[in-house]
Amino acid sequence: MGSEKVVRLPSVTAPQQTSIAVCEEHGEYRCTVTRVLSRTFSSPCPACKAAQLAKERAEAVERQRHELAWKMGDALIPKRFKGKTFETYRGVNQGQAKALARCQLYVEQFQQNLQAGRCVIMVGNPGTGKTHLGVSIAQAVMATTEYTAAYRTLGGILQSIRATFDGSSGQSEGSIIDALVRPTLLVLDEVGASKEAPSEFELSRLFSIINGRYERMLPTIVISNLDTSELATAMGERSADRLREGGVIVLPFTWESHRGKENT
Repeated sequence: MGSEKVVRLPSVTAPQQTSIAVCEEHGEYRCTVTRVLSRTFSSPCPACKAAQLAKERAEAVERQRHELAWKMGDALIPKRFKGKTFETYRGVNQGQAKALARCQLYVEQFQQNLQAGRCVIMVGNPGTGKTHLGVSIAQAVMATTEYTAAYRTLGGILQSIRATFDGSSGQSEGSIIDALVRPTLLVLDEVGASKEAPSEFELSRLFSIINGRYERMLPTIVISNLDTSELATAMGERSADRLREGGVIVLPFTWESHRGKENT
């Protein structure tokens, strides 16, 4: 066989020069002009380019949220709770004001909380604003970051899973649990709402959700009318243990009910 001769060609760098260009929207900017053979390429306005990238990023986030909402069979935040925000929460006593401030801080520090997988547990009397603040956190996270957040009740989740058993729902148990594991933040309400001891079915499905999110280091907000000593029994010790890692934040709601007044 004859030997092949490798010929190394010298690298050719396209000539460039800098000039001043004018954008109709943003005015003058420094432009790089590159000539390749008979063609000339000019760099775009950096402000227009940044705006286009921001638009594409926002559209990608919105597509992701719509896809997730479709998989969950509903909007990420139910229509009834769209008006539950920090601005509409009324802190009429010291406990409420403290809870509001702590929840707002959780959103302000959400990036750090996400990195730690830090969960929040809201426990205490019914009608004291736990759901309002839980939904407020979820809506604020979606309004101020690119992350997703969702709200669900445990009873609603279990009902959806049971509906898969006869094949009539069009969903599988795995797809329902996967949709609950995927959101960056999940608000899980009405944990321990039943007065009866939780069944093995309930404990195992709840653990699948909590553990799936724990493995991905995704934070979960758990809301319950029980106190902290009762919650571990209602959730199962394994699920409660997963929530504690990452420096869980426990917010007790010990004041009287304001149901039908400012907060729910």
